[in-house]
Amino acid sequence: MTHCHLLTALNRRYCVLLHRNESIFVALIIFNSNMNVVVIKLILILSSLCLLLLALSSCSFSSRACKELFDQASKQQFDLVIVPGAPFQNGKWGRIMKGRIYWSKYLFDKGIAKNVIYSGSSVYTPYTEAVVMGLYAEATGIPKEHILLETKAEHSTENIYYSYQKAKQLGFKKIALASDPFQTKLLRRFTRKKVSPDIKLIPFVVDTLKEMQPIMKDPIIDFEQAFVKDFQPISKRENFWKRLKGTMGKNIDQNAY
Repeated sequence: MTHCHLLTALNRRYCVLLHRNESIFVALIIFNSNMNVVVIKLILILSSLCLLLLALSSCSFSSRACKELFDQASKQQFDLVIVPGAPFQNGKWGRIMKGRIYWSKYLFDKGIAKNVIYSGSSVYTPYTEAVVMGLYAEATGIPKEHILLETKAEHSTENIYYSYQKAKQLGFKKIALASDPFQTKLLRRFTRKKVSPDIKLIPFVVDTLKEMQPIMKDPIIDFEQAFVKDFQPISKRENFWKRLKGTMGKNIDQNAY
């Protein structure tokens, strides 16, 4: 899933920081009447940007944390890893989808993951994300019999929740979440509190993916298999507040699986 609504929540946090800066601005004017107002505004703009960068960085695992989590995971073998979807646009995969798929392939090739489940419905484009990702995964070398699909999720929280429920129904026991550092950290709390504390987190290691780039390919797939007729994007089907609730895991269908 995309992070649009999670970023909206982050923007709210940023607005609070800006509000605090406005108070500082007033204080500076009062106690530093000789200071140029333009200079004060410039200082506050720069400090706001720094605060925004800090807020963004806190929503993603650091490179060191990613490596530590991978080192822990590499000593184990998981029955299944869950990989959330990403929109398929303009007839080709984007960097996020490509990164997630190649990371899952890396885990499979290393024997860390026995199977992979890709999760995602047709959300923002008329292509079912899980189906597209499954086709790409097979094209890059993961055997079809080790690829599973979850096609109902429309939000990241639903990706992990529905995939876990489906995995348990199929008898998988040892399960992990594998995605980019940003999404993995955003889902950490929800996963532990609302899904299962036993799910391990394996955010991809950027340096590892960089090393893999020379062998990465862009295979041609029959993406029309994933096409959904009479499609309507979620932005037209649901208002902003309902989508935000979905992002927070408030629209989950308990009987989906």
